[in-house]
Amino acid sequence: MATTLHCLSTLHLLPRTHRPKTLNSLKPTSKSQPCKTPELPNPLQILKSSPLPLALTALPFLIDPQDAAAAGGQFGILEGRSFALIHPIVMGGLFVYTLYAGYLGWQWRRVRTIQSEINELKKQVKPTPVSPDGSTVVDPPSATELEIRRLTEERKELVKGSYRDKHFDAGSVLLGFGVLEAVFGGLNTYLRTGKLFPGPHLYAGAGITVLWAAAAALVPAMQKGNETARNLHIALNGLNVLLFIWQIPTGFDIVLKVFEFTKWP
Repeated sequence: MATTLHCLSTLHLLPRTHRPKTLNSLKPTSKSQPCKTPELPNPLQILKSSPLPLALTALPFLIDPQDAAAAGGQFGILEGRSFALIHPIVMGGLFVYTLYAGYLGWQWRRVRTIQSEINELKKQVKPTPVSPDGSTVVDPPSATELEIRRLTEERKELVKGSYRDKHFDAGSVLLGFGVLEAVFGGLNTYLRTGKLFPGPHLYAGAGITVLWAAAAALVPAMQKGNETARNLHIALNGLNVLLFIWQIPTGFDIVLKVFEFTKWP
């Protein structure tokens, strides 16, 4: 009786196609013959006969976790010091280029604002006096008139500089290469170490990338003469420069770690 109960307790391990159809088949042939424990099916055989979603669900458990690791030398030069130094070098150049783009933008803004100054000064100029006989009295130019002449010449020189087009081109370069290099920096860190390191440098870099995109998104409104969009554009880029400066010390520390833990090339 005990042997029979033991056999019954193991029936749930059998596939449906292997279960006995009658109770007579459960009777042991003899009391001395032990009950054989059925062999468990091979997991790979089950996957072959299972629907595709089930196979895909179980696949990660059958793969060696080490195969998904990023670091370990299998990427060759991509994990070396040469590729690790690309990010700080390019970002250093982009920081200088950001300052240059800001200068171009300020000069273009000067082209627009200087005309407003000239118009305001013209309102202060007194009418030319006329003598009793009807002739015009020629007086030396006043200080206001001299300032108008100076600003007019300055505006002509600014217009010749084509600062509007230069600023637009510089902003496009910053947006394209900046976003590309920001992503490359995180990717390179993952290739070398197998993980990312959340911290001030990573957060500041993400903020800079977002500010680049937000400032560029205001360009259509700026082209329509929206002064609020122009002021917000300047504010976002000013904040971007501050984040860039604040990020430099943490980036320098990372460069020192690159020299410590990597090798050429």
